[in-house]
Order: sequence, then structure tokens, then C-alpha cells
Amino acid sequence: MSEFFDTLETRDPAVREAAQMAALPDQVAHAQASTAAYAEILRGVDAAAVTSRAALAALPVTRKHALLERQQAARAAGGDPFGGFSTIGWRALARPAGARHVYQSPGPIYEPEGAGSDYWRLARALYAAGFRAGDLVHNCFSYHLTPGGLMMDGGATALGCTVFPGGVGNTELQLQAMAELRPQAYLGTPSFLRILVEKAAETGVALSLQRALVGGEALPPSLRDWLRERGIDAFQSYATADLGLIAYETAAREGLLLDEGVIVEIVRPGTGDPVPEGEVGEVVVTALNRAYPLVRFGTGDLSATLPGRCPTGRSAPRIKGWMGRADQTTKVRGMFVHPGQVAEVLRRFPEAGRGRLVVSGAMADDRMTLRVEVGGTPEGLAARLADTLRDVTKLRGEVELVAPGGLPNDGKVIEDARRYE
Repeated sequence: MSEFFDTLETRDPAVREAAQMAALPDQVAHAQASTAAYAEILRGVDAAAVTSRAALAALPVTRKHALLERQQAARAAGGDPFGGFSTIGWRALARPAGARHVYQSPGPIYEPEGAGSDYWRLARALYAAGFRAGDLVHNCFSYHLTPGGLMMDGGATALGCTVFPGGVGNTELQLQAMAELRPQAYLGTPSFLRILVEKAAETGVALSLQRALVGGEALPPSLRDWLRERGIDAFQSYATADLGLIAYETAAREGLLLDEGVIVEIVRPGTGDPVPEGEVGEVVVTALNRAYPLVRFGTGDLSATLPGRCPTGRSAPRIKGWMGRADQTTKVRGMFVHPGQVAEVLRRFPEAGRGRLVVSGAMADDRMTLRVEVGGTPEGLAARLADTLRDVTKLRGEVELVAPGGLPNDGKVIEDARRYE
């Protein structure tokens, strides 16, 4: 049995990059021609010219709030509930291209599920976690409203696994099923797995679980080690209802490998500008999905690329994993300040490097300080930055110049350091 899910995982990185860039123009053209949203968002874009990461980076980022707003507007007008982003709809159920299911995520945002046995591409992550044909898998992701349960279910059944659809909650009944069916594998959140393991020890139930693929929340190393001590090897997955699988963990435990069906960029929060390798930024994904062709979709999650290759022999790029949220919009003196405004201030000064707006003080006494990395001490730069900060945000603030590398590499553009006692 192969160590790898398919030959795509071990192809030369240059071959992968060339294949993805070759697929990109057609995908952009498909989004423009087949969806009302991208016909507007990408109006005037020559899809045939989008053949490189630099060309891709010139396209606008679509963030989740914009998707929600378009969906809400379309539904209010009695139009497409997907806001014009999907090429399929449930009214096309009689056709092969029609949606098989429609899901609701918080917002609410509605997502379609297209055709295919593993539409969300989770089988690759399951295989890397040791799931194999013939395994009985206990799935504790929700099968209600959101697609989590069926996302994982589709990947497991595509591998030839049998799935018990446990869903969420009902700990006692879940443990009864585990004791009597003796599954080898678990799917669900790591916190619920811990609850099950602790409850099993408390009630004397012997668990047969050997492996797990978890998601929906972070898996701290301490919990991973705790589970391993109890015979369960747990792996992380990074997937969303909009995009399917984005990245997954391997036995090397060195970050998360990017899935073969997505093109991922790490950009400075509030902008669409790619950051250098290793710098923390927002995960932006272009999905090579014909049914839901999201182009430069901002996940709102923070991560960073890792250098080098995975020791398992897989050659896809890697990211560090989930490192927080990119949406750092903060209210200051009754007005919202966005990361994009900070980026706009910095963009007007070529000599300025990274910046960080620190909001400090106590309730009703907000103070803003824009800390900016800059080489040397350019005369008058701090005053000019302060003037621009006021022009862009309509709020007064101080400016502090720091040496290059003087700001933390944590993806924060706005830091709320106020006291709320």
C-alpha cells in the first residue's frame, strides 16, 4: 500500500506550480463567465493574462463579509441565495451540475455542495492521518445545517471507510456506540475527543480508537501528546465550508501541507499584498473548483509559510497552521479603524516598512500610536505619518519609528492594548 494518496503529492514543486498557474487563467475566465459576482468583481480583467502569482496578486481579495453582504442583498431581492458566487443552484437538481446539498454557516452564509464522491477533497488529509479502506470511522462533526459532518463523511467513504454518523453531543450514547462497534478512527473536534476519552476512563469503557483527524479548533501539542499517551494518534486538518480542504498535517508534525486543489497566498491583513516567506499574514485561497470558483477568497485566518520540504517526501508548500484571526477592526473614540486603513497610511510612504497601530489607555481615554519599521531616521517622517493617519482614520494619533525587525511577527496590524477594568 502506498505511503501517499496519489502521485500529485510527490511531484516536483516546479511542476506543481506550473500546473496550477496553467489552470489559473481558465479558472478566472470560468468565474467571470459563469458567476454574476465575479463578472462584476473581475470586470475588465484579462483572464488569459493571469498566469503567475504576481498577476494573481493584482486581483481583488473577496472577504467573507463581502460574500455575506452579496448573499443578503440577493436574497432580499428574491435572487440567487449564493450571492452570485456559485455556478450551480438547487433548482438545477435534475441536472448533473446541480447542487447535491445546500448548507448554512453562521452569518448566515449558504454554501452549495457540487457533484463528486469527495467534493471537499478531505480524503487526502484522512489518508495522511492513517485512515484506510475498511476502517470504521466514528464521525463527531455536525451533520446539521453546516457541512462539517458530510465534508469528512465524503472523504472517508471515498477512501473505502465505513462511517458511523455520531454528530455532536450525546456523550453517553456516543460511548455506547464506540464500545459496541469498536471503531478504529475518530473525526471531530479535539476538545470533544478529550471529553469522550475522559468519560470512557471514568465509566470503564474501553476505547478501540487508534487514530483521529480533528478540526474546527486548534490542537495544542499538549493535547496531542495527551491523546498519544492513551493510544490515539491525532492529526490536524484545516478546511472551511467555502473552500473544502486547505491544508493538512502529516506524520512529520512540521506544519500543514497545502492541498493540491487550492492556490494559497499569505497577504498583509487588510490588503491583498503578499508578504515575504515566514511573515505572518492572512490566508487567501483561490479554489480550483468549478462549482464554487472562489478567486482570492480571504479566510480571515492568520498563518505563515514554512521553508523547505516535508520530511515525509511530500513536496507541497507548507504553512505553520492557524495563528489567529486577521480581522482586527477596532473601535476607537466611537469610530471603527480597519487594518486596511493602516495599510493605506503605510502605502503612501515608500520608506516605511511594516506597521502596527497600538490602541492603549483606559475606557473613554483611547490613545493611538502607529509604530512603523523604518531604516534610519528620515527627517519629518513621523510628523508626515501622523498627518496621514489623521487624514485616513479621522482620528489623531502618535507615531513611533522603530528599527527594521522591531515589530513582532504575529500578523497583528492593530493591537488593542486598552484596559477595561
